[in-house]
Amino acid sequence: MGIRACYRLSAAGDPDDGPDGSLYPSPAASRLRDLPYRVELWDPAKATVELVLAMTVSGSIGYAAYHAATVEFPDRYIVLRHNDAVLSRWNAPTH
Repeated sequence: MGIRACYRLSAAGDPDDGPDGSLYPSPAASRLRDLPYRVELWDPAKATVELVLAMTVSGSIGYAAYHAATVEFPDRYIVLRHNDAVLSRWNAPTH
């Protein structure tokens, strides 16, 4: 799998900000990598993952997030994964 990014939103001047305004690595960020279920939204060319919509430890929550993604993005390619295995995929209808 490609590079993954973990983002955390915070207010300006947050105590976790580094001297240059960047965030110090958070212990929570490393725990996110340990969540086995992922819902991925792929780019229109189906070449790369554009956005990871959800990451969870629960298969039920993962599938619920996958279903919600297929409703929210009906014309996009969406994949539900458990670690590296593809559990389900939504192929957008082609016209």
